[in-house]
Amino acid sequence: MRSDTVTKGKQQAPHRSLFNALGLTKEEMERPLVGIVSSYNEIVPGHMNLDKIVNAVKQGVAMAGGTPIVFPAIAVCDGIAMGHIGMKYSLVTRDLIADSTEAMALAHQFDALVMVPNCDKNVPGLLMAAARINVPTIFVSGGPMLAGHVKGEKRSLSSMFEAVGANAAGTMSDEDLCEFENKVCPTCGSCSGMYTANSMNCLTEVLGMGLGGNGTIPAVYSARIRLAKQAGMKVMELLEKNIRPRDIMTEKAMLNALTVDMALGCSTNSMLHLPAIAHEIGMDFEIDFANGISEKTPNLCHLAPAGPTYMEDLNEAGGVYAVMAELNKKNLLHTDCMTVTGKTVGENIEEAVNRNPEVIRPIENPYSRTGGLAVLKGNLAPDGSVVKRSAVVEEMLVHEGPARVFECEEDAIDAIKGGKIVAGDVVVIRYEGPKGGPGMREMLNPTSAIAGMGLGSSVALITDGRFSGASRGASIGHVSPEAAVGGPIALVEEGDMIKIDIPGLKLELAVSDEELAKRREKWEPREPKVTTGYLARYASMVTSGNRGAILEIPKSR
Repeated sequence: MRSDTVTKGKQQAPHRSLFNALGLTKEEMERPLVGIVSSYNEIVPGHMNLDKIVNAVKQGVAMAGGTPIVFPAIAVCDGIAMGHIGMKYSLVTRDLIADSTEAMALAHQFDALVMVPNCDKNVPGLLMAAARINVPTIFVSGGPMLAGHVKGEKRSLSSMFEAVGANAAGTMSDEDLCEFENKVCPTCGSCSGMYTANSMNCLTEVLGMGLGGNGTIPAVYSARIRLAKQAGMKVMELLEKNIRPRDIMTEKAMLNALTVDMALGCSTNSMLHLPAIAHEIGMDFEIDFANGISEKTPNLCHLAPAGPTYMEDLNEAGGVYAVMAELNKKNLLHTDCMTVTGKTVGENIEEAVNRNPEVIRPIENPYSRTGGLAVLKGNLAPDGSVVKRSAVVEEMLVHEGPARVFECEEDAIDAIKGGKIVAGDVVVIRYEGPKGGPGMREMLNPTSAIAGMGLGSSVALITDGRFSGASRGASIGHVSPEAAVGGPIALVEEGDMIKIDIPGLKLELAVSDEELAKRREKWEPREPKVTTGYLARYASMVTSGNRGAILEIPKSR
């Protein structure tokens, strides 16, 4: 046992004295030490119930003969951080979470780990850590929020942001806005649509690192507590069999995740997180993979914001396993991959049933023949950009319009709400990438304002930043290279025509190479927006969006 390093032998008497100080008995020190990484806090709605999940995990570990020991991980609520400086601190926490969990797990020599995350960067950060540490590990999330109900219709957080835009446009009263505010987020849990948190919790199931139901059982259901107990017991089985994260998160498993991502219509943020997780297992994950997989993977689900169904509906319809079973009808998955159940993917989904063909379309009748995400390239994004194709209205799949250029998110929001953006425009927000932001802020406020102002079917938005999973419309993010390093998006001028062809996977600036060369000669790097603290260190190490915004030590000159 790894924990023998701190619990066995005379040399470890000082270590045992400190375990005594913790109140551990001799019997507890003789059992495997299982670290439970708790993301519980009182500021993130998706995390306020994790104390109950953690207690259930502890019971499961103890029932199966282990000694559970809890330590924390941080988490940011993207919704609360949205639209101000706080959003610069969202993506950057992914690496803080991975690094701090690695430090805690290895410093204290845990034999196994149970990760208890829920929201956006928390899940991929802990998946990255699991791959690095590589001791037997299982995930159990806090579960999704139930949908809200406003005027007889199910609603979610994206509805709330769009309601603000509608109110600004004068099409929604203050009274109705207040009703939305009080009803769209009715329970604890990760916000109820297929946003980033739920996308990553579902993909954790697909990767094989969580039990069935991890991504979809609502936070307030008692089944979530039972799942947590089962996860606690199951990690002891993984320890006995020495099944580790890198045995599970293989290249085939990563491709499975990308395939199911396409079928579910996951957040574009998965195209930041999957490459980062893949990097930890030594896989070179090119975002171009997405187009090849999308070409053969139908989109089977239109959960909010793409459609009127929610995570609770997906759960009732059979969950992630039912989606995987549909895909397996056309042999689109690697079914021989090992999972934390101790069984293969194929064995896990063998008895899965699609209970609602309106929520999970049968593979013979998909929403679209191609998947939910697309990677666009062209002279505006030579290294790629990402769009949630399943959330784009038909008339915006191909679009050409004049660039309306903004140097930051706030200026764009002011212009949109001020009525300065009109049908046909292409809003360009730059210097918001991983380095330029720094931190690659999400653009839910501007996309929601566009939708709320009634421009969702006539205005596109392009950025080197990123989008919330709650964003919808022709929202193209992760434009790489970013403006801060001199990418072509830095050379766009007001009124330049931009051509978007999502089916053709193209993003083009209608400016000649000669003109772009002239502009490049005049371009100069900007002074960093932040020069102290963690954000400055992050900006010095972060790579571009197309590489998953992973951190690398700068090469010496």
